[in-house]
Amino acid sequence: MSRLRVLFAGTPEVALPSLDLLAGDPRFEVVGVLTNPDRPRGRSGRPARSPVAERAVALGIPLLRPERPAEALEGIAASGAGIGAVVAYGSILPAAVLAALPLGFVNLHFSLLPRWRGAAPVQHAIRSGDAVTGVTAFRLDEGMDTGPILRTRVVSPPAHVDAGDLLEGLAVQGAPVLADALLAVAAGEEGVPQPEEGITLAPRVRPQDAIIDWDRPAAEVARMIRSVTPRPGASTTLAAARLKVAGAVALEDGDGAIGPEVRPPAGTVLGSDGDDVLVACGDGVVRIGRVQPEGRPWSVAADQVRGRRLATGVVLGAAGAAS
Repeated sequence: MSRLRVLFAGTPEVALPSLDLLAGDPRFEVVGVLTNPDRPRGRSGRPARSPVAERAVALGIPLLRPERPAEALEGIAASGAGIGAVVAYGSILPAAVLAALPLGFVNLHFSLLPRWRGAAPVQHAIRSGDAVTGVTAFRLDEGMDTGPILRTRVVSPPAHVDAGDLLEGLAVQGAPVLADALLAVAAGEEGVPQPEEGITLAPRVRPQDAIIDWDRPAAEVARMIRSVTPRPGASTTLAAARLKVAGAVALEDGDGAIGPEVRPPAGTVLGSDGDDVLVACGDGVVRIGRVQPEGRPWSVAADQVRGRRLATGVVLGAAGAAS
C-alpha cells in the first residue's frame, strides 16, 4: 500500500503532536509544511520560527511560510500532496487553496462541533462549565468550522483544569483522530454534515475579556480564571496596579469560608489557607493558588499574604482596603 502524501498546516506548539504522529507513521508521508512566517518573539523581539517550523526543519520537511496562504498556492500545488492536514494554522484557507489538493483539507478542531466554532473553543468550553468536550476532525470548506464531520472523540475535562492543560491534552488525544480522518477521506468518505442545532461560537479571547468581575458567583469567577490561563491570563487590580491570578477553585458559602452573619465586599481578601488565598465573590469564595503582581514573577499566593502585599481586608479590583 502506498503512503498517503500529506501537506501539514499548523503554527503553534499545540499542532506538534499531530505533526509528529503523521511524520512517524508509515502510512503517511509528510511532503511539506505550511506555517506562519517568522514573527518577533521573546524580550528581544527578534524574528523566530514558529514551533511547527522548528519541528519541520528538524524532520527535514520542506517549509512554506507565506504571509497569506494564497501566496503559497503554487508551492502547495507543486508539493505532490494528495491531502492537507490542518491544526491551528492561524489563517483561513481561501477557496483556491482548498481546491489545490486532490482530496482537499482535513482540520482538527478542539471541540465537539458544531459547539464552539471559532478561534478559542477550549477557553469558551471551560468558561461555560461544559461537562464534556472533545475533538472533531472535519473537511474544511469556506465557512468557519462548518465542514462535514469525519471523526470525533469525546473527552471529560479533569476538575479545575485550566485552558492550557486541557488544550495540551486534547492536542495529544486528537492526533490519532486526525490521522484516522485523513485515511477515511483517502478511502472515499465524504463526512456527515453538521447539524443545524447546537451551534455556538468561540471568538478569540481578548485581554479585556480576562478582567475578573468579583461580583459574579464564585463558580463563574473560577471558571473564567481557568479559561484564560495561561493566556491572556486573568487580571484584577491591587491598589490600582495590575495583579494576575491563576489556580482558581470555587468554594460555596456552606464550606465555611464566609460566616452567615457577614458578607464582605466582593473582591475582599479573606486571608490565606495553606498556599492559597481566599477571595470573596458576589456569592461564595474563590481559592487562588498563584499570583503575579505587576512587574514581578509568579509566586504562591499565600506568600503575598505573608509579605503583606495581599493583607487580609484588601479589596481586589478597588484602589484600597475594605473599611
